[in-house]
Amino acid sequence: MVTASLSEAGGHVSGEERLDYLVVGAGPAGLQAGYFLERAGRKYLVVEAGEAPGTFFTRFPRHRTLISINKVHTGWDDPELRLRTDWNSLLSEEHAPLFTSVTPRYFPPADAIVDYLADFAATHGLRIRYNTRITRISRPAPEGAEAGSGARGDFVAETTDGTVLRARRLIVATGVTRPYTPPIKGAELAEHYYDVSVDPAEFVGKRVLIVGRGNSAFETADNLIETAAVIHVAGPGSLKLAWQTHFVGHLRAVNNNFLDTYQLKSQNALLDGDIEYIRKADGPGENGGFLVAVKFSRVAEVVKEIPYDRVILATGFRFDASIFAEECRPELTIKDRFPAQTEAWESPNVPDLFFAGTITQVLDFKKSTSGFIHGFRYGVRALHRILEQRYEDVPWPRRDLAPEPGAVADEVIARVNRTSALWQLFGFLGDAVLLGPDGTAGYVEEVPVAHLHQAVGDGRFGEVDRYLTVTLEYGADHDRVNPFDVSVTRVSQQSTGGIDGRYLHPVVRLFQDGKQLAEHHITENLENEWDSEEFHRTPLVRFLTEHRVPAVPEAAAPGAS
Repeated sequence: MVTASLSEAGGHVSGEERLDYLVVGAGPAGLQAGYFLERAGRKYLVVEAGEAPGTFFTRFPRHRTLISINKVHTGWDDPELRLRTDWNSLLSEEHAPLFTSVTPRYFPPADAIVDYLADFAATHGLRIRYNTRITRISRPAPEGAEAGSGARGDFVAETTDGTVLRARRLIVATGVTRPYTPPIKGAELAEHYYDVSVDPAEFVGKRVLIVGRGNSAFETADNLIETAAVIHVAGPGSLKLAWQTHFVGHLRAVNNNFLDTYQLKSQNALLDGDIEYIRKADGPGENGGFLVAVKFSRVAEVVKEIPYDRVILATGFRFDASIFAEECRPELTIKDRFPAQTEAWESPNVPDLFFAGTITQVLDFKKSTSGFIHGFRYGVRALHRILEQRYEDVPWPRRDLAPEPGAVADEVIARVNRTSALWQLFGFLGDAVLLGPDGTAGYVEEVPVAHLHQAVGDGRFGEVDRYLTVTLEYGADHDRVNPFDVSVTRVSQQSTGGIDGRYLHPVVRLFQDGKQLAEHHITENLENEWDSEEFHRTPLVRFLTEHRVPAVPEAAAPGAS
């Protein structure tokens, strides 16, 4: 077997290499996975088609400003708390390097993340091979295995230079790399956000249609406000604003200057409806350009044909599964834009194939933050713990608690006041208090809630009678309330009734056999400090006591014989 050099320069010899873990893609998720594999001493390799980490960010976003916040001055010294407002740093035990030391800009330039990722990879000595493009991934059956036996061989990844990489497990962290073209007749006539010019001078006096309702569409529109004659942004459904939905992938305030020009009658408009077709306006009496049929949603579905000089598709991207051979091609979901995944980020039809990074957003689609660095960095850490538990017999980190309500409450209160993981991946990641049939209590951190139910049921956390989940969540229907409408009442910070508040707050639920038995909400707080004995801890202790958490084993109960 030929052993290749694993230097960042990418120099190596061709041949065949065997690995336990192959990570495809050296973006933020691939580096995060590599970090944990490196610390665990696993036999792994990260491969990257580009010449450095974070190739995606050398091109996107097109207008070169990130919308992931970078708050340098927080008033906190605790590195865990600081990650609540640092959306770009990767996780490490060393708490270094941090993105906040690269630039003080709140919305930083895209080039800064490229520099940061290179620094992170070098600092931690990650095993990455650059300039290595995988052309095909297959999974032939093991030699001698009978057809239909279900025996699984290694994944075999072939690269452009002839190297063959054999891996027992595969982690795909390639992101979404292919432009998504919606099923619109004539869509091939339009330009795409992927490669359309970002020079406003090319749009002087033009009528421009931008198809899409996300940040890329409005980022493009904002760039053209000073030069284009008319800008229309079109798409179906209601426009979602991040400040109301709390989903950071919806339209952000930093990109919504265009809405101001629309509402104040500056020739621009937001069109609510479907695009039925795009055609060239080159017939008799037509003046060139394009004619686009818009089926309006709010005008009794009136269809109007509107002329434009330029049509731009800002409709997002999709996962590229073309490198997978038929026997290991992952199922796709959500209009075939993402790979389908189990609660453990594993392909449901290809065992041992896992996903990391923005493509994991299928599990909390448009609800939480798995599509973004400040969310999926914690997802990758949880994925690593799942892999360690399953393949390396390493248990999920756990600490024992004194089996009495006050001790459990103290641990919960301490965690919700400090955690960044539950803060960022709200409602998706949770801590858990595992209650054994012998009256013991153990605390585990940052488990995907859906995976927790599955893992407890399968016995992967040992003998568990009942268990608590601890999450941070927004209240029910929070996205239907205008946060700036003062006529809408808020929960008092002095409430002790466990009311389901609208703002982010801790939620504690009691389960047995995957079924919910009880639920308690710790009241919301302006400073997100849930440390009041009267309003936070005492009601939680009361809830735990009422539901016998932890329960005293019958044999140890007073008066038991």
